[in-house]
Amino acid sequence: MAQPPLLSLQDIQLTFGGTQLLEAAELIVSPGQRISLVGRNGSGKSTLLKIAAGIVQHDGGKRFAEPSATIRYLPQEPDLTGHATTLAYVEAGLAPGDDPYRAQYLLNALGLTGAENPTTLSGGEGRRAALARVLAPQPDVLLLDEPTNHLDLPVIEWLQDELNQMRSAMVLISHDRRFLSDLSRSTVWLDRGVTRRIEKGFGAFEGWRDEVLEQEEKDRHKLDRQIVREEHWLRYGVTARRKRNVGRLERLAGLRQERREQRKVTGSVAMAVTEGRTSGALVAEAENISKSFGPRTVVKDFSTRVLRGDRVGIVGPNGAGKTTLIKMLTGLLEPDTGTIKLGSALELAMLDQGRARLEPETRLRDALTGGGSDTLKINGENKHVVGYMKDFLFTPEQANTPIGKLSGGERARVALARALALPSNFLVLDEPTNDLDLETLDLLEEMVSDYAGTVVVVSHDRDFLDRVATSVIMAEGDGRWTEYAGGYSDMVRQRGQGVTARVVDKTVKADKPRSEPLAAAPSAGKRKLSFKEKHALETLPKDIEKLDAEIVTLNKALAAPDLYSKDPNGFAAKSKALEAATAKKAAAEEQWLELEMLREELEGS
Repeated sequence: MAQPPLLSLQDIQLTFGGTQLLEAAELIVSPGQRISLVGRNGSGKSTLLKIAAGIVQHDGGKRFAEPSATIRYLPQEPDLTGHATTLAYVEAGLAPGDDPYRAQYLLNALGLTGAENPTTLSGGEGRRAALARVLAPQPDVLLLDEPTNHLDLPVIEWLQDELNQMRSAMVLISHDRRFLSDLSRSTVWLDRGVTRRIEKGFGAFEGWRDEVLEQEEKDRHKLDRQIVREEHWLRYGVTARRKRNVGRLERLAGLRQERREQRKVTGSVAMAVTEGRTSGALVAEAENISKSFGPRTVVKDFSTRVLRGDRVGIVGPNGAGKTTLIKMLTGLLEPDTGTIKLGSALELAMLDQGRARLEPETRLRDALTGGGSDTLKINGENKHVVGYMKDFLFTPEQANTPIGKLSGGERARVALARALALPSNFLVLDEPTNDLDLETLDLLEEMVSDYAGTVVVVSHDRDFLDRVATSVIMAEGDGRWTEYAGGYSDMVRQRGQGVTARVVDKTVKADKPRSEPLAAAPSAGKRKLSFKEKHALETLPKDIEKLDAEIVTLNKALAAPDLYSKDPNGFAAKSKALEAATAKKAAAEEQWLELEMLREELEGS
C-alpha cells in the first residue's frame, strides 16, 4: 500500500509577465522518495521548487504539506544575513531535538570551520554553509536546487555519499548527470508548463523523453494532415458548393486553434566552433615542470605530451592548481623549472572560469561582437549578431540587455558564444558546464567530440569527462599530477578511487557510541594468537608489497598514451586487473590491521 504524500502540488498554474510559466504542474513526494526534477533552463523548475517550499504563491492549483513533516529548501542564492558566524547560521535551522553536533560536523565536511563571518564568504562558501543548514536537521523532505554548483569533486562525492545515507525524501535539480543518476529513483519532467513523471531514475529519463517527443511530432504531423483534409473539403466538397456546413467549419476552426496553441519544444542551441588553421602534430610538451607560489608547490616535476586531436581533462580539488597547470600548458605562465614546448601554428581560444571577462554593464550584442559592429565572422563567413544570438537561444529583444541582467545559464551561453566565435585549433574550457542545462551540455559534448583541433577541459562533471576526455590529468596532492588514459571512470578504475574526499573529523560526536571493532576483543589473558593468525601477520606485509608492485606496473602500462587506441581489449583487461589488485591490497591491509590490533591487545592484557 502506497504511503500518503508528505508534500503534493496538484494542477499548479503560474503566470509571469503575461506568459504562463506553469499550466498544469504536479509534484507528489512520499516518504523516502528520491525525485530528479528536470527541464530546460527557463522552464520553471526552480519556481516549482519554490512553490513546493511555500516561498512562491501560485495562481491556481493546490499545495499540501503534511503538518508534522519537516521540509528544508536549498536555494541557488542563499541569504546568510543576520548571523554572526556560519555555525550560528546553520544552528538556526535546527529544531528542538535535532542533534546539535551535526551542524559542526557538516561544516567541517564542507570545508568550513563555523567561525567564518557570513558577510565575507564567497558565493561557493555561502552555498556550502547553506547545504550544511538544510542537511543538519535530517528533514523529512529535502528540496535541493543545484546542490553541486560551485562544489569541487571531493565535496560532490562526499555530498552524494551523505545524501545516500539519509532517509529524507528528496527532490533534486541538477545539471550533473552522474549525481542525478546515482541518487534518483523517480523523474519528473517539466516541459512547456506541464509535468510528466516516470518511476525510474534519471538514467532512464533521456530515452523516455526522446520517445515522448517523437510521438508528439507524429501527432503534430497527423493534425497537420487532418487540417489539410478539412480545408480541401471546404473548398471542393459537393455540399460546400451549396452551403457551408457549420459543424465542419467549427471543427476546422478547432483544429487550427489546437495547432496554434501547441507549444513546441524550446529550440536547441546551434553550437558550432569557428575552426582555425590546422596546428602541428605536437600541441604542447612539458618536461619536468614545477611551479611554486611562496612555500606552496602547486606543480612538481610533471611531464606530458599533448597531441593534435587530444581531449585532455584536468581534475582535482579546488585550489589544487588546475588553472595554473593550464596556463603553463598554453604558454601563458612560465614554469619555475622544467621546459614547455608549444607546437606550431597554434590558435588559442579560452573559456575562462567564472565568466570573469563579462562586464555587467556591457550589452549582449557588444559582448559578442566586441562593439562597433553588428556582424561577426563565423567559420570565415559574416553573420549578423542577432542571428548568432538566436543560435544560442537569445531573442532579438535581448540584444541591448546588459550582461548583469542575464541569468547564470544565459551568461554561461554568452561566454560559450564568445569563445566559440574565435578562430582556434586549441580550445581551453575552464568549467564550461557551470549553469548549462542538460540539452545544452549534450550539444557542448558533441561540439567537443567533433572539433578538429585539441581541447583541454577543467571540469567537476564526471559524466561530461567520461563522454569527451581521451585522458585525465589528476591532482594527486602536494603538487603531484598523474595522467590516466580514458575518461573519469577509467581514471577511477586505474587509480582505485576518485578524487580524494576531504577527511572529516567525526570525533565531535563523542557522545555517540562507537561501532564495534571488526575483530571482537577476546577475554583478557585467556587467548593467544592461533598459528594461522601468526602466519598471516608474518606473510601479509610481503603480500601487500607484491600487490603494491603489481599496482605500480599496471599503472605504468595503463599510462601509455597509445594503449587504448592500439589494444582496447588489453586496456580493459589491465583496468580490471588493477581494480582487483587494489581491492586485494585494501582487504589485506584491513586484515593485517585487525590482527595487529588483536596482538597488541592480547600482549597488553
